[in-house]
Amino acid sequence: MNVRFMSNGDSRNDHRIRLCLLVSSLEFGGAERQVVTLARSFDHDRVTAVVCSLSEKVPLAASLPHREQSLRIVRKWGRFDFTTVFRVARLLRRNRTDVVHAFLFDAEIVARLAALIARVPVVVASERNTDYTRPLLHRAALWLTEPLFDVMIANSQAGKRFNMRTLGLSESRIEVVHNGVDVEHFRPDAAAGGAFRRKLNIPADDRVMGMVGSFKRQKAHDAFLRTAARVRGQMPRTWFLIVGDVLRENLTESNRYKEEIKALAESLGLADRCLFLESQKDMKAVYNACDLTVLLSTREGTPNVLLEAMACGVPVIASDVADNAIIVLDKVTGYVVPKNDEATPAEHAVELLGDPAKRKEMGAAAREHVRLEYSINTATEKMEKVYRTYLGRKHRYVSARRWRSISVKARTSS
Repeated sequence: MNVRFMSNGDSRNDHRIRLCLLVSSLEFGGAERQVVTLARSFDHDRVTAVVCSLSEKVPLAASLPHREQSLRIVRKWGRFDFTTVFRVARLLRRNRTDVVHAFLFDAEIVARLAALIARVPVVVASERNTDYTRPLLHRAALWLTEPLFDVMIANSQAGKRFNMRTLGLSESRIEVVHNGVDVEHFRPDAAAGGAFRRKLNIPADDRVMGMVGSFKRQKAHDAFLRTAARVRGQMPRTWFLIVGDVLRENLTESNRYKEEIKALAESLGLADRCLFLESQKDMKAVYNACDLTVLLSTREGTPNVLLEAMACGVPVIASDVADNAIIVLDKVTGYVVPKNDEATPAEHAVELLGDPAKRKEMGAAAREHVRLEYSINTATEKMEKVYRTYLGRKHRYVSARRWRSISVKARTSS
């Protein structure tokens, strides 16, 4: 029986879950894009999702259906603005929220505290990365609020192991749901790719190797450029696209890092063939403009960009970090290469750029693999299953408490 657990302790037969996806912002980023994709993709007869952003920077919200109903902004005015907790709690209570699922650190802490105040039955934490060093303040905040969430959903097995190791969470308290991609939107589209190439003045017969990623050091733009330099040495009619934005509020000195990468492109003699672009409204066109995409990160969770590129029928080359070797079928949908290796990805890139038949074969296999294993429908079904499992546990717990209370009263009155 499907039960919706009410915040006031009541329950009734109602299969629809009221969900709040709480996120630090809706700027261009992997977690943010996944939040919007999830909100669009849940079966609305079963899950009613509202997205709440702690920032007014919400460019990705443009793709939310019925934005006025599905988006709420509770602005966090400063780093230590504790009023955010009470304002989010008011929103959760007003919406009679059953499940709050938080993404990114600020939202994680706010969700845990606000849900306690609003008596939200189920609180879901997230892990979107792995093998990073948490600042001392973050570690303290996560440790103090650890009892306030019910389950963590990691988007990789590596992320699950990371939290078991660093936060001491039990294996049973972490579920793994890999990211999902909208395979109806991200699909092969030669016309869109060709138009995007013409917009960039790239000749139709030239080759394009792309990288999509925000400007943070873990994305290893420098490795991409050194790989690109090797490729250009053998295939001079190749263009290199780097698509991504600096982080909000210049986190981790993202602006400085971008300037370093631009300077490196200049020093490697790539300036005339390397185009730096901000995230595009139509990312499908970007992927379709590429003959292959490369991501040589030093650490990851489940990279959306790999799934999106493969869904567009574009083969990928990825470093062997986190769950990349699960997502990318080596030698079938692309290549998985050792971390910090620039020679091997260059060899594979030259091979693929010079062999249209192999690119087509791998691209078709890549799309089919994503369609079968990593569609957004698969991800939402798994998410909903986690939500319902924990709502069911809370319902049984409250029912047991009530029964004990009735039994005690009965014995006392007799």
